[in-house]
Amino acid sequence: MSEINTSVTILDVAREAGVSYSTVSRVLSGYNYVKDSTRERVLEAVERLGYVVNQQARSLAGGKSGVIGLLVPGLDNGYIGEIARGIDEELSKSSYDLLLYTTHRTSTEASYALKMTKGLADGVLLVVPLLTTGYIETLREQNFPYVLIDQVDPNNRSSVVDSLNRQGAYEATQYLLGLGHRRIGFITGLMKLRSAEERLAGHMAALRDAGVSVEEDLIQTGDFWRREGYEAAERLLNLHNPPTAIFASNDLSAFGVMEAVRAYGLQVPHDISVIGFDDIPQASLVYPRLTTVRQPLDEMGRIAARLLIEQIENPDRPIRHVTLPTSLVIRESCQSPQQSWLDLRR
Repeated sequence: MSEINTSVTILDVAREAGVSYSTVSRVLSGYNYVKDSTRERVLEAVERLGYVVNQQARSLAGGKSGVIGLLVPGLDNGYIGEIARGIDEELSKSSYDLLLYTTHRTSTEASYALKMTKGLADGVLLVVPLLTTGYIETLREQNFPYVLIDQVDPNNRSSVVDSLNRQGAYEATQYLLGLGHRRIGFITGLMKLRSAEERLAGHMAALRDAGVSVEEDLIQTGDFWRREGYEAAERLLNLHNPPTAIFASNDLSAFGVMEAVRAYGLQVPHDISVIGFDDIPQASLVYPRLTTVRQPLDEMGRIAARLLIEQIENPDRPIRHVTLPTSLVIRESCQSPQQSWLDLRR
């Protein structure tokens, strides 16, 4: 860590990083539209010059940074955008600014979070992190305020905001079964994440309760990204006895499924029904409009921000676990199974 240097200014940071004063200001204020490489360069300059340490020194005198950190895997989907929107709306009612880090779900997530604990932020919101249990324990032992969003601490020692993932997946599968589907393909999310585990569990429970056997070849591995949704759909469509419906673990994967179906010369929902999870804004804009399970993403963000502010301002407050309901949003991407395409395959 750099030595404390009370003479360092934001202009010094700008010169060290080779950027403008306004760019440094945007980075430290959590402004979204800054390149990751530029953001990293600025924060490294902040660290080298001791600008952050000065902030810590001021906090020892009773002050705070006035910043809340938000750690997200990326900014290329509406899921993150809706959560961030809720967080931003809640923080606009407070005196806190937002500092955003994107990690792209790499092994460096822990190092990003660590930087925030070094004076950049008074607390951190973690969206579907891959942080190890050990690191989360370290945050807790250091009494550094944090809240998990859409992920569960297996030790139940963290404040968490999530949704009824298992129930949402159960109801989605139930809906497809009610339409008459019996061969339902399922594309998982990233199975290191609790939300992915719960959605698979809900799907399988609905099949079992309906007396439908769970066939291994109908469950394909995904990672919550569009490309893997496309490739998993290809594997399902190439089966000797393909599914009549495909349930993707999130909307991004479902968009990939819809692309694959069209690439095979097929139509959604006439040949294959498709259902997603999350109800991001794009779900109502694709054609056909996507039937999906709605998570109240913006509300999750608002509540998480509120819990974190409460932790910062009242460190002795007990941890809280807030679970919000999901709901099935029926649009145009599902219908009863048709036999024409399946007959051709057989």
